Amino acid sequence: MKIYTKSGDKGTTGLIGGTRVSKSDIRLEAYGTVDELNAQIGVLISLELKDELKEFLLNIQNLLFTVGSNLATDTLRTEFRQASVMRDEFITSIEKEIDRLDQNLPPLEQFILPGGSRVSAQCHVCRTVARRAERRIIEMNETYPVDSKLVIYVNRLSDFFFILARYLLKEDNMKEIFWKKPE
Repeated sequence: MKIYTKSGDKGTTGLIGGTRVSKSDIRLEAYGTVDELNAQIGVLISLELKDELKEFLLNIQNLLFTVGSNLATDTLRTEFRQASVMRDEFITSIEKEIDRLDQNLPPLEQFILPGGSRVSAQCHVCRTVARRAERRIIEMNETYPVDSKLVIYVNRLSDFFFILARYLLKEDNMKEIFWKKPE
């Protein structure tokens, strides 16, 4: 199979179900941003992390394919494939990990600037792309109904990456950088 099909050369692409839509369609913007998040997580995994954390992040990457395929399904022409269905346990799993990481962090009393270390900064990049993906999914939902579990899951991802950034700084004995009000 060749990587290029030439079927998108005129600015359209196919959804799951066969419908062809413009590459500027909000559905592509939504699942394309999810794909971008997945790539940014790949960058994060390439940095110095413990194996258990890499495994958790790989699981997130796999679940982002679930999110993307769900968003790419034309539900007027076909039903969701099993691999495209977001389940409650996926949300519960990420919530448990957020709680686990957060339990030993100091209470947050100020705004934190992204950074502190390369790995923490990359977590913040993932966080902001997750937030953008969430906005695109909500925008898509204005025209094409979206499973609310997808919105919840992507929202939890941004929370997860925020906590992960803080956790990794603490693990590396590095200080968080706090926002200073202009004087």
